[in-house]
Amino acid sequence: MIKIDLDNLPQHIAVIMDGNGRWAQQHTIGRIRGHRKGAQAVRTIIKSCREIGIKHLTLFAFSVENWERPVEEVNALMSLLEEYLTKEINELHKQGIKLSFIGDTKRLNPAIREKLRLAREMTSKNDKMILNLALSYGGRDEIIHAVKKIVSDHAEGKIAVSDITKENFNKYLNTAGMPDPDLLIRTSGEYRISNFLLWQMAYTELYFTKVLWPDFSKDDLFMAIASYQKRERRFGLTSEQLKEENIRTGNRTNV
Repeated sequence: MIKIDLDNLPQHIAVIMDGNGRWAQQHTIGRIRGHRKGAQAVRTIIKSCREIGIKHLTLFAFSVENWERPVEEVNALMSLLEEYLTKEINELHKQGIKLSFIGDTKRLNPAIREKLRLAREMTSKNDKMILNLALSYGGRDEIIHAVKKIVSDHAEGKIAVSDITKENFNKYLNTAGMPDPDLLIRTSGEYRISNFLLWQMAYTELYFTKVLWPDFSKDDLFMAIASYQKRERRFGLTSEQLKEENIRTGNRTNV
């Protein structure tokens, strides 16, 4: 088992779960079976994050670009999502996990939207971990939507131009109220962030692995966290300034 420091965990982990299709190809099975195998990895990582004390976990489950995939694959992915919500909600609730969703969920079919509503309602008071599923999500779309809302609020006199700060802009994003990701994990050997949480990842530590998502295990998660814990997060400061700040505040998370 990989050793990690439980006193220096990322508060928020985001994951781009990539490689289901390639995993299926390697095993000479259909892509849908690859996605189904990927759902097992989802269960493993959620449980592992909950056990070690991660407070926020965001999974990139379905992007706005994914709507352009073959209709059969999109329909199968939607069926898997509906099946997951049906089968897993009670277990997530039992673990004290609160479910949250970001993205243009209006594009999802009514049956799935109703399951999302029920899942959010059932888990709304849970406080052990927040599981945030990005569904029909795109980072650029999110930013444009936020800008339009700010323009509308300004026209209605709800916000002045001088009030448009980084902090206030955050309030207009899908992730309002959540901390920015400390660590992004992307599987399958791709080295890009694919329109995911573009605003929020300004200072996120990026971790890329060649492991395909269906094979991503608890050990792989711990390897990513161990890598994160070796990094010095300066946020624009010098190392000396950071050390002085950590001594002053007693903070270990930036070391």
